[in-house]
Amino acid sequence: MNKDNQNKNNSEELDGKVRENEGCKPDAGKTEEPKKEEEKELTPEERLGKELEEARKTIEEQKDKYLRLSAEFDNFRKRTMKEKAELIKNGGEKAINAVLPVLDDMERALQNMEKADDVKAIYDGINLIYQKFLKNLHQEGLEKMEPVGKEFDTDYHEAIALVPAQSEEQKGKVLDCVQTGYKLNEKVIRHAKVVVAQ
Repeated sequence: MNKDNQNKNNSEELDGKVRENEGCKPDAGKTEEPKKEEEKELTPEERLGKELEEARKTIEEQKDKYLRLSAEFDNFRKRTMKEKAELIKNGGEKAINAVLPVLDDMERALQNMEKADDVKAIYDGINLIYQKFLKNLHQEGLEKMEPVGKEFDTDYHEAIALVPAQSEEQKGKVLDCVQTGYKLNEKVIRHAKVVVAQ
């Protein structure tokens, strides 16, 4: 009986030591690994150095993008200025091409006027040229103003004389047009010089 008790006590002691050893060894191994990972972590100086290197890399990339964009914009600006200069230089080409046929007709009319005796025929020829000229200009967007009988409007008319109105209906209206006004694509390019009743 004593032997059994002694064996039992011995086995309990062994079990306790084994448990202690088993408990200590895995725990000891686990605590050593985080220590190794902590040792692998960067120091504050190293971390700052790494961040500085990343910031430098980002700055270089942004600088490169900026330089490329700046060069592209400079090229665009130069190209636009060149195109604008060409438009200003050759902007009237279309209008002049529209007028050239009228110029040809005028030359022919002048040649025929030297030989012709019929004033009516000369007048009719000049009137045809005038109508053709107006038609060509109308196709380019020119519009002739017809202000007589309309209300005086400073946006379209320029009063050069004021005359007493013969009736109440005439007051503030245009009685006569001294110089024709013109609009180009709905923009006034020359105000009509008019006589206004007051």
